[in-house]
Parts: sequence; structure tokens; C-alpha cells
Amino acid sequence: MFKLKYGCNPHQKPATLYCEDQEIPLTILNGNPGYINFMDALNAWQLVKELKQSLGLPAAASFKHVSPAGAALGLPLSESMKKAYHIDPDTELSPVACAYARARGADRVASYGDFAAFSDEVDESAAKLLEHEVSDGIIAPSYSAKALEILKSKRKGSYNIIQVDSTYVPVQMEKKQIFGITFEQKRNDYITGKKDLTNIVTQNKDLPESAMRDMILALITLKYTQSNSVCYVYDGQVIGNGAGQQARIHCTRLAGDKADFWLLRQHPAVLNLQFKAGLKKADKDNAIDTYLRDHITEEENKYWETMFEEVPQRLSYEEKQDWLSRFTDVTLGSDAFFPFRDNIDRASKSGVKYIAQPGGSIRDDIVIDACNEYQMVMVFTGNRLFHH
Repeated sequence: MFKLKYGCNPHQKPATLYCEDQEIPLTILNGNPGYINFMDALNAWQLVKELKQSLGLPAAASFKHVSPAGAALGLPLSESMKKAYHIDPDTELSPVACAYARARGADRVASYGDFAAFSDEVDESAAKLLEHEVSDGIIAPSYSAKALEILKSKRKGSYNIIQVDSTYVPVQMEKKQIFGITFEQKRNDYITGKKDLTNIVTQNKDLPESAMRDMILALITLKYTQSNSVCYVYDGQVIGNGAGQQARIHCTRLAGDKADFWLLRQHPAVLNLQFKAGLKKADKDNAIDTYLRDHITEEENKYWETMFEEVPQRLSYEEKQDWLSRFTDVTLGSDAFFPFRDNIDRASKSGVKYIAQPGGSIRDDIVIDACNEYQMVMVFTGNRLFHH
């Protein structure tokens, strides 16, 4: 049992963490993780473990408030991606370091103060990457000696480091209390794989391996995202995750706007912004976010202008659309069916070509017709992925 400082909020005391029927599979190697830290850590760990199990590649996730800000696989980074993520172009990154750079890079503003999760041992390369990022903690199955030394020096020695037993299997039935009333259900232990991507319902049935990989990444990410949720994936990493919206179209728009921002971060005008010397990464990320927004207040603009040696000219709507039109192989996943075609119309604006969703709406035929108009490939998985 772990005694916690407090629960979700400081006034919620006492707070503890324990397993009812077996030994808790966690070891705190450093720091003093809190209630929300553990909620993020445990959800994030399940996500990366399942990605590794399904796809056979190292995976990482960046969690904030019990939803992933980003998740990714350990694939190499391009030069433009390194620059967008504030990584020196000559830096050699291990696969696990690449996975985390990509995961955090999905939405660097949202990932500020995240909880990081790794499917594999955290090595020196990954630790050095985390060393200079604002993060609340990390969970992984193991750490190299050098990585542990680096991470223990973060936050004046208080950085939260959790080691998880990778062989741990939870009990089948899980409980949750709301208002003193106990809910009980079989835990969602279904792991998405290629077996779930065989029911292609559109006229276009050309589904390459890379798109199948990205579909699985999207669907496993959605499994640990607060519902309703929609996820955009590109080249082995989440680029936009929309969580907790009551209307699915709002999920699609929110995640789509995040995806657009990620794609626009690769624009030469963004990569060549001339920030003032000494500006911190977080300030640069916020400045880029403001630069790409169409509607900001006069006060926001005044503060934004102070961050540059020379105030840049903003990209026009036409310039943004021209850049976004170059990306045509984006994958979209949804945790439940699309009730209207407006989701497909919005997705098309962010370069979506491949869609994975459960299906089952009374308007499935209308949604399929919309996909056919855009020559998209859509798969019905038959599996809903609500997470609350």
C-alpha cells in the first residue's frame, strides 16, 4: 500500500493506493507520485505495453489528466521533425528515445508537465531527452544505471520515477466507486491487432501495412483516452487526439485542429522562426501555437511579439491550406461509430485517407458514401472503445 499526500485535490484526504487481491506491481525509485500521477502512469503503461505487444515496436506515451497528449512508435525522426521538437540535428536517438520524442511532439503545449511511459527499458538517450523537458514523472519496466542517474537529478532530485512489473496481470473483474456506489465490470483486456482490420466497407480497399500500423496505434491510443474520442495518426505517431467531447464531431474537429497544427509545425516558415536568445522550449512551443492560430486577442499578440528578434509575418489562410494539402496519408480512428458524414468531411480537410471505426450507426451507409466520395479506405472493427 502507498499512502498518498492527497487525492485528486488537496482537500481530498486521506488517499491511498493498493491492490485488494495481489501484491502491487509498482516500485517507486524516486520522488513521491500523487493520485493523478498514478492514474496517468497506469493508463499510460497499459497503452505502451499493448502497442509493443500488438506491433512489436518500442512505444512511448505522454499523458496529461488521464488522457494521452500523444503516443508513438520508435521510428526514426526526420530532420524537420527534430527541429520542430527542439532536438539538435546531430543528436543520435535510440528507438525508445525516438518514440518519446514523437509522443511528446504530438502536442508539445499539452505535454507540458506530462507523465511519460515507455514500453521498454529507458536508456541514456531517452533520459537525456527527458532531462530538459518539463515533466512530472515516468513509468517503465526498467532503467539503465545511467538513465536512472540522469532522471534522479530532475526537479532538484524530486522527479517521480516508477518501475512497473511487466509480468503483472490484473484480476479480470474491476471495481469503481461513484457517490459511494460500486460499479463492477470485466476489465477491457481486448488488444487491437491486424485481425480487427479485415472488414473494409469502402470501394477503395487498398490498405497498406503502414496504414494498418497507424490504425492499430490510433485504436489502442483511443482505448486509454477519455471518451468520446477521435485520434489522427501519421507515420507511426499520434498527431491529434480529441478527448472527452460530448459530440463526436467536436472530437473530430478538436483532434483535426491539433493534427493541422502538427503538420504546420513542419512548415519552413515555422522551422525558421527567429526566437530571442535564451527563450525556453515551452515558451517557443506557446509562441508557435499562437503563431498558427487565426484568432488571438490584442493582448496575446502584444506578448507574442516580444518573443522574437524580428516579428514574423503570419502565414495566410491560403499558405496554410497549400501546405496541409501535401499530406494525404493521414489515418483516423474513432472509439465509437460516426453518426453523421460531417466527421468525414472534416477529416478530409486534414489529409485523412484511412479510417478505422466500430461501425453500427443507422447512418453507416451515408458515412460510407462520404468516404467513397473522397476515395478513403474505411474499416469497421466491430469493437467500441469507450473509456471513462
